[in-house]
Amino acid sequence: MGERQLKFRNEYQAQIHPLYAGQVHIGVIYAVGLTAIAWCVSRMHGASWEWLLVVPVFAFSNLFEWWIHKYVMHRLVDVWALRAIYDRHTRQHHQYFTDNEMTVDSAREWRIIFFPWRALFTFMALGTPFALLLGLLVNPNAGYILMVTIIGQYLVYETFHYCCHVRDNWFVRNMPFVNTIRRHHTVHHSQGVMMEVNMNLTFPIADWFMGTSDLDRGLLGHLFNGYSMKYMKSGLRAKLERFMNQNLAGQPDLAPQAKAA
Repeated sequence: MGERQLKFRNEYQAQIHPLYAGQVHIGVIYAVGLTAIAWCVSRMHGASWEWLLVVPVFAFSNLFEWWIHKYVMHRLVDVWALRAIYDRHTRQHHQYFTDNEMTVDSAREWRIIFFPWRALFTFMALGTPFALLLGLLVNPNAGYILMVTIIGQYLVYETFHYCCHVRDNWFVRNMPFVNTIRRHHTVHHSQGVMMEVNMNLTFPIADWFMGTSDLDRGLLGHLFNGYSMKYMKSGLRAKLERFMNQNLAGQPDLAPQAKAA
């Protein structure tokens, strides 16, 4: 870890409130999210074909995840809430984590990984009008399924992002999709390309579709890429090598120090 990154980490940790508890932070997020999902499911009656709505809602959520990461988290929009999101992500999160050191060592550091708990309520509030409208135009089951998908996708986002910043272990190294997003996100955290590539944090579908992935592969290749660096676009290698402590030429997999990310 470089001096600048270490200095920022020490300063950031010193500003965390003494009463902050990472377990409580994520406990609230998952308790509220799972309770909301359970409530929506309990309100459904005989849902059948309506479950097909999961597919378009999931696709939209994946594209929205890509859009907000690229155009809000990494682009300064001088509006109060949006400015705060940019500051927290680009100026804090991306200084705390680089491609050479992506991990945390304590639950107190979870504050820099997970969104504030109010973010879940914001996404639920944004989705509610659409769920009500869908309930009126189609049927109540459709509205509840919309909310279940939105909330579920948010929880997947938080879970995958957490998996990107824990120490290497058997689960994250071998679990399909998780190992893919760890490599995907590690490359995104390179100071040389963070504004350009790998904006997805769950499944890199929008990155593949929009051409912002660092890989030159098809959709299935993206989803099941794992740690492989074999298919990295050649034009990005030089940029990455300027910031990573390794030569990527001919390298088949993510290097050991990045694997521990």
